[in-house]
Amino acid sequence: MCLSLFPHPPVICSFRGTVPQGLVLELGETVQILEKCEGKLPMLKTANGIFPANYIHLKKAIVSNRGQYETVVPLEDSVVTEVTATLQEWAVLWKQLYVVRHKVDLFYKLRHVMNELIDLRRQLLSGHLTQDQVREVKRHLTVRLDWGLIISLQLLRGDMEQIRRENPMIFNRGVSVTRKLGFPDVIMPGDIRNDLYLTLEKGDFERGGKSVQKNIEVTMYVLYADGEILKDCISLGSGEPSRSAYHSFVLYHNNSPRWGEIIKLPIPIDRFRGSHLRFEFRHCSTKDKGEKKLFGFAFTPLMRDDGTTLSDDIHELYVYKCDENSTFNNHALYLGLPCCKEDYNGCPNIPSSLIFQRSTKETFSVSTQLSSTKLTQNVDLLALLKWKAYPDRVMDILGRLRHVSGEEIVKFLQDILDTLFVVLDDNTEKYGLLVFQSLVFIINLLRDSKYFHFRPVMDTYIQKHFAGALAYKELIRCLKWYMDRSAELVRQDHIQEAMRALEYLFKFIVQSRILYSRATCGMEEEQFRSSIQELFQSIRFVLSLDSRSSETLIFTQAALLNSFPAIFDELLQMFTVQEVAEFVRGTLGSMPSTVHIGQSMDVVKLQSIARTVDSRLFSFSESRRILLPVVLHHIHLHLRQQKELLICSGILSSIFSIIKTSSLEGDVVEEVEMMVESLLDVLLQTLLTIMSKSQSQEAVRGFSFGQQGEYVSCLLSLLRQMSDTHFQHLLDNFQSKDELKVRKDFLLKIFCVFRNLMKMSVFPRDWMVMRLLTSNLFLEYNVKKFLCLSQVWNSYFSLAVLFINQPSLQLENATPPKRKKILDKYGDMRVMMAYELFSMWQNLGEHKIHFIPGMIGPFLGVTLVPQPEVRNIMIPIFHDMMDWEQRKNGNFKQVEAELIDKLDSLVSEGKGDENYRELFSSAHVFPSPNSLLEKIEQETWRETGISFVTSVTRLMERLLDYRDCMKGDETENKKIGCTVNLMNFYKSEINKEEMYIRYIHKLCDMHLQAENYTEAAFTLLLYCELLQWEDRPLREFLHYPSQSEWQRKEGLCRKIIHYFNKGKSWEFGIPLCRELAIQYESLYDYQSLSWIRKMEATYYDNIMEQQRLEPEFFRVGFYGRKFPFFLRNKEYVCRGHDYERLEAFQQRMLSEFPQAIAMQHPNHPDDSILQCDAQYLQIYAVTPIPDNIDVLQMDRVPDRIKSFYRVNNIRKFRYDRPFHKGPKDKENEFKSLWIERTTLTLTHSLPGISRWFEVERRELVEVSPLENAIQVVENKNQELRTLISQYQHKQMHGNINLLSMCLNGVIDAAVNGGIARYQEAFFDKDYITKHPGDAEKITQLKELMQEQVHVLGVGLAVHEKFVHPEMRPLHKKLIDQFQMMRSSLYHVSQQSLFQF
Repeated sequence: MCLSLFPHPPVICSFRGTVPQGLVLELGETVQILEKCEGKLPMLKTANGIFPANYIHLKKAIVSNRGQYETVVPLEDSVVTEVTATLQEWAVLWKQLYVVRHKVDLFYKLRHVMNELIDLRRQLLSGHLTQDQVREVKRHLTVRLDWGLIISLQLLRGDMEQIRRENPMIFNRGVSVTRKLGFPDVIMPGDIRNDLYLTLEKGDFERGGKSVQKNIEVTMYVLYADGEILKDCISLGSGEPSRSAYHSFVLYHNNSPRWGEIIKLPIPIDRFRGSHLRFEFRHCSTKDKGEKKLFGFAFTPLMRDDGTTLSDDIHELYVYKCDENSTFNNHALYLGLPCCKEDYNGCPNIPSSLIFQRSTKETFSVSTQLSSTKLTQNVDLLALLKWKAYPDRVMDILGRLRHVSGEEIVKFLQDILDTLFVVLDDNTEKYGLLVFQSLVFIINLLRDSKYFHFRPVMDTYIQKHFAGALAYKELIRCLKWYMDRSAELVRQDHIQEAMRALEYLFKFIVQSRILYSRATCGMEEEQFRSSIQELFQSIRFVLSLDSRSSETLIFTQAALLNSFPAIFDELLQMFTVQEVAEFVRGTLGSMPSTVHIGQSMDVVKLQSIARTVDSRLFSFSESRRILLPVVLHHIHLHLRQQKELLICSGILSSIFSIIKTSSLEGDVVEEVEMMVESLLDVLLQTLLTIMSKSQSQEAVRGFSFGQQGEYVSCLLSLLRQMSDTHFQHLLDNFQSKDELKVRKDFLLKIFCVFRNLMKMSVFPRDWMVMRLLTSNLFLEYNVKKFLCLSQVWNSYFSLAVLFINQPSLQLENATPPKRKKILDKYGDMRVMMAYELFSMWQNLGEHKIHFIPGMIGPFLGVTLVPQPEVRNIMIPIFHDMMDWEQRKNGNFKQVEAELIDKLDSLVSEGKGDENYRELFSSAHVFPSPNSLLEKIEQETWRETGISFVTSVTRLMERLLDYRDCMKGDETENKKIGCTVNLMNFYKSEINKEEMYIRYIHKLCDMHLQAENYTEAAFTLLLYCELLQWEDRPLREFLHYPSQSEWQRKEGLCRKIIHYFNKGKSWEFGIPLCRELAIQYESLYDYQSLSWIRKMEATYYDNIMEQQRLEPEFFRVGFYGRKFPFFLRNKEYVCRGHDYERLEAFQQRMLSEFPQAIAMQHPNHPDDSILQCDAQYLQIYAVTPIPDNIDVLQMDRVPDRIKSFYRVNNIRKFRYDRPFHKGPKDKENEFKSLWIERTTLTLTHSLPGISRWFEVERRELVEVSPLENAIQVVENKNQELRTLISQYQHKQMHGNINLLSMCLNGVIDAAVNGGIARYQEAFFDKDYITKHPGDAEKITQLKELMQEQVHVLGVGLAVHEKFVHPEMRPLHKKLIDQFQMMRSSLYHVSQQSLFQF
């Protein structure tokens, strides 16, 4: 073998070879280069030739076995090679698809796949992919290569004749029809088939003295009884021509071949009996291709002696020896032999001196499957079909029909039925009952799900093939005989089977009568009608029996009821609609009226009624009027007992649907009247019960609360069908005094149901049409019908309010197209109901006072609907209420109190919009064009009225701000601020203590959630201060139980103390501890006293031992009209969080108000900013000004105590802004450095009920440079004294770094600046001359400087006492600098003294 690398290029462009010796090239072909000359490359493949070099692309390849049989393998990935070959093959197909116009879609699909392959191949050839990417690309290529096979499928429905008629073009192309191997799902009458499918399974043969195994071929023939070979009775496949002989394939050198070949034998039925199959075995020589030597045969008859065909099974046949000289002309020579083991057992006395000897070691196996509608493998079925051959066994044959398999019965259904009715005609008296039982058995067999699809076969048979004109008489007689015996027999299996077969029994009865009537011109009509009447009497008798003590009878009745509705259509062929309806009414009426006969029978009974309602009979108005009373009677009983509600709802839905449809064609007044009288009251009660249990999540047997909408639909359907006449007739039924109470209760039920409909989610959220229909129905029918009933006014008002507030009617939430569609169809039903409500209110007259203040809340809820017209209609009612209470009581305190309470409740729930702010002040009073405020101004009580409207308007502004903060993603600060604003309004402006207390607790909860424990304590303290230490009983309120005032105040104090402790504000908790101690001591409750004193002592320890951070304070200005009402154009001071500095606070505020713009200067904004539609934030740090100065000036008070007083109980804050007045002295800027000092006074001290409070007053003063110097030195002296005192009294131990830094800062500044600069600036001769009025202040500054020198000296002495040896150099430096400072100060002092 020779291997070598050789160029192996593919063709990249087609070449037609038009030059001499040119080689034709097609795109994608591969050529092998032998020589390159003058720019052309010759090729060697199957022929030589030349072509242009630029038409190919060179590739490396391996050539093995050089020479005539050499092999060339390209050096490229095998996947690439496969893709290339595939693309070449597909290219041809692709071009063909373009030519075939009707396959354009497939053309584009193939092009898309080819483009994908080309792209993936390019990626693989690029060499730039990672190993993982290469694997992924190969996987995609493999998937795409498997796309190649494309088939088109079309599903055709129907029988073959129908398909041929509807699709003639398909069958014009020579399409072969392949029948199912076996029977189809349904075998229709007239569908005749007789196919035997034979499978060549296997064989085991001897070698026959040969050294190698045989090459065996099997030849099969079908032979008739006379030995003639049947022509064209062997089919190898659909579309293939039939043949007379079959030859198997040959397995090389195999004595145990396994063929598995299937052959169809379409043998004519008349040739099946007596025919047999013969299998001849031949050895095929490999040397002489034409030589085939016969060495054996096998055979099997197609039909047994008893007339049954070859069974569907594997048959192991005997093999008989023979040779080429053997003759099969006399087939009787071998037919007398056994063909298989079973055959041998049946004839053991076989003579041994026969021509053909069996080869005991050789066997041959075939399997068969018969698909025949005329031949059977069942002995019992065959006996029935040939019953005339066995006249003495007819009764036994009929009885054995039950033992025949269902598959055989449905295959031969028409033949069996024909046979049964022929037997019945032969001797009705003798065979009638057995034929009836056999018929029942077959009918019930078709009820089995396995054979249910054969029911159309039975229907077709009855309509087209059934010929038993006399059968109806015996069928009726047998059926009646069974029913009449149902009360006597203990075992009723056969009766129940007959009941289940009732539908098809009546089909046979009716068709038989039709055939008889047709043949006799209607003779014996009266006798037939009489027999049917008697049969129905028997049916009623069965149903009327008391089955509570007999389970067997229950099953019989259930079977009858289940089958009963199926016979209506058959009866309608022989009787009028009214006659059939009377039959059914009598039958349904015979059922027990009680609902206690057992759940199973209740269900069956109602299911039978349901099928009756759904039947064609019920669609006729004539029959419906007859059937409706008995149907409604049974439903009424079940609804009253709350049993089987789900089935009842289905029945009612069907009835209403039918009546609705019928109302379009005719008059249904009478039927609606029956339904109103029977159902309306019990339907309302059922709905109320269901809704009540639905709310409590209790279970009702047989009912799913998710389907309670079905009963609502039933009620709505009934009300829609009711005309004014029906309503009036209903109300007229309540005439006497007692009936008026019933009338009131009945109407209250209606209102209660509609109230629940509007409150509960009966229908799914997206069932908008159903919700609108419900609302429209209530508006059009119920409201107008009952306005005259004063007893139900209150319920009516409540229901009207619920109606207007339904979510489904809030058109503002709908999309514009949906809103337009609703308005076009229904209008704005809220406005319609508002007019009805206003009209009703006006009709009340002097009774209006009885609805005050009870209806204020509901009516106020209506005004919250964002519909201007609804609001304008409702506002006058409030004016009316105020006027009526003013007349009665001289004031309208009740209206005022209730209105405020309900406003708070409703707005807090998220209701109301921006326009609601001016509701009472600007809304027009319907029907007057004036506003409510203008209307009140005309009253004698106008002053109190105007004050009230103004307060309510201000309240609504705050409530809406509160609502907007609470429902949005607002920060805690906004929510807290809004709550404080609203809480203060309730206390200070309208004095609503209960609402004030409610918001105290809401605010406390917010603080706790934000971990503002000190603020939570101060908030709860507001409620505590309202209580006294008294034993006055207090009612249950919020989360507080009923208790004495003393107990509630004690509990509050303890909780407040706990919150102060968590907020590390122990100084605020101590007074409360003392207050509690006084109370415990007065009650001699020493245990509690001990506890509170220990608590107080713990707080003192905490003050001294625990570290507390001093918070920073920030002034925040909120400017612009976009801020909420309670912040707009106001400034606040906020107490920062621990460790929070100015930058962090600014960032937090900007995140809380993302639309705000941070102002970069501290100047007060002008009107352009205050009135703009924007948000501006102005933030800077401020310094607290403590109120308690004394404790801060006490030297011996520990700094941990002073620290608290420096930042708590602060109401004033200072902000200093330095500026230069006049020319700035470049040598010493202190000469012209003034301070603009702004002092802010808050409404409340910090900390308090909020972390921020509004600035109520600001003062601005200018501090001169000299005054500023005095304050700076004075503050530094105080700081030094405090620090030195702490070290002197050993309050600070060990580390003296703090003292070192403080001393170094002051002394170094005094030497290099600071005090030295003050000396230069203010002790200068020129300054003293120009400012003679500052002499006293200069003296004060000088004294402070001298005091500072003294304090520094004391500090250095303390420092020397505690300084570490390693820090001695620093101490020496401080001493040296201090000496310089002191001498400098002394020198300047002497100069200034001389100048003075």
